[in-house]
Amino acid sequence: MSNFEKKFGKYAIQNISLILILCYVVGYVIQLINADFLLYLTLNPHAILHGQVWRIFTWIIIPPSSLDPFTIIMLLFYYNIGTSLERTWGTYRYNVYLLSGMLFTVLGSFVWLGIQYFMGGSALNLSDVSMRASLYFSTYYINMSIFLAFAATFPEVQVLLMFLIPVKVKWLGILYGLVLVYDFLFSRNLVVRIAIVSSLLNFLIFFVTSRSHIHMTPKQMKRRVEFRQDIRRNSRVTKHKCAVCGQTEDDDPNLEFRFCSKCNGNYEYCQNHLFTHTHVK
Repeated sequence: MSNFEKKFGKYAIQNISLILILCYVVGYVIQLINADFLLYLTLNPHAILHGQVWRIFTWIIIPPSSLDPFTIIMLLFYYNIGTSLERTWGTYRYNVYLLSGMLFTVLGSFVWLGIQYFMGGSALNLSDVSMRASLYFSTYYINMSIFLAFAATFPEVQVLLMFLIPVKVKWLGILYGLVLVYDFLFSRNLVVRIAIVSSLLNFLIFFVTSRSHIHMTPKQMKRRVEFRQDIRRNSRVTKHKCAVCGQTEDDDPNLEFRFCSKCNGNYEYCQNHLFTHTHVK
């Protein structure tokens, strides 16, 4: 992935978790104004094939649940854990994780439509069934994949369950995982199973291929960020450097530097050593 990051890392979206939440805000506003209009924005593969291509993108603004105080708290929680993952993995890697979950969800919706077609669904029936099924292809399970990634990366972090009970996030991750397995195994609705697998496929790929990025404590994350900052700071190329004391314009912006015409070579000195240094012959 490093080669791709070198080529495409500059296109990574900063603070993408906040952008996702702002999309939900737009969805809630539409829901308050005209809830029925949201049906024209869902991930409906049958409608997409019949010209409504905007649905490939607009389904992201569909809120994962109804608006209430608990939902607001959960959105803030997901923003915090998403931001933590972005700082730990890097913006590019987190972008790939989140956007691949969305891409797999879109592909999953078309897989479901293909299965319905080969099972002998008529055009009229597919249109009606696809509209109902589109409600299942949402960002609900994508948000779940963000939480599972956070639990895998910071397993020892404690959260307050019901604002009272301290629980390590790894146990909540295991509980969520068991709930998802139960829903997949015992759901009679094929669309639910496909939505679960497609939305969480990014986490499965992450868990298998990114073991070096999991099990990081907050202290390790802080040290990693500080190390990267030191590397960037130390790798910065300065314009001036004194050949005697080694000071640069970063050490003292008021220092003046000059080249010595009597030295054999391009030797530059600060104002304190310009007339006191030993000439290089």
